[in-house]
Amino acid sequence: MFSWSDINFLNLLRSIVDILVVTYIIYKLIMVIRGTKAVQFSKGIIVIVVVWLLSNVLGLRTLNFITREALSYGLLAIIIIFQPELRRALEQLGRGRFFSREVHEEDQRKQSIEAIVKATSYMAKRRIGALMSIERETGLSEYIETGIPMHAHLSSQLLINIFIPNTPLHDGAVILKGNEITAAACYLPLSESPLISKELGTRHRAAMGVSEVTDSLTVVVSEETGGISLTKNGELYRNLSEERLTELLEKDWLFQVRSTSGLRWNWRGKKNG
Repeated sequence: MFSWSDINFLNLLRSIVDILVVTYIIYKLIMVIRGTKAVQFSKGIIVIVVVWLLSNVLGLRTLNFITREALSYGLLAIIIIFQPELRRALEQLGRGRFFSREVHEEDQRKQSIEAIVKATSYMAKRRIGALMSIERETGLSEYIETGIPMHAHLSSQLLINIFIPNTPLHDGAVILKGNEITAAACYLPLSESPLISKELGTRHRAAMGVSEVTDSLTVVVSEETGGISLTKNGELYRNLSEERLTELLEKDWLFQVRSTSGLRWNWRGKKNG
């Protein structure tokens, strides 16, 4: 008959620690590849594994052989294809950042906020209209696909250059993710809310629209008044100073790292906010 005394407490503790350590390492690896092409490759590997298991159960020998061979050479393919990602993971491990990624990401977001505020202030003083949407938990890929892919490092100089009038990318929204400018000239959904002031133009309605359907933070610079606004969760904050804009971005984007450790509208040629 089974008895709890048959279980060696030391072996049980060792097994629990083993599982926790492996789980933590897997979690950190997922954080490293998050937002890279390795994510899509991982999904492909999962599909192959599922097909292999099904072919085993159903006795599909040819399909089973093909998927088994694909998995056999998968490790070599991963090393060849994902050299940059593996190198980055090893660099983070060597610098001690592999186990403190949240701190590293927080530093990146601080730099991103500084770049956004600096660019916004520059454009507001010169009344250069701008619309910048920051992706948080809810993906903005639906709207990224409507624009021009950039995948460029976020800097105040590049943001300013994008929104200079009469340049190819100035008309539309820039979508930001982390410390990257993902795409420019994107279309955002236009809000139908009757509560929006009539004096506000299409940029503000687009900013409100995307904030109503996602958890993104969207910064607007009015080319008519030079006023700075921010939208989040369907709310509009107007006439912000540099300090207030920084405060809102830190509260809802920077601190998110610490706490967690539609209609598409072509508004080219329309009145802008």
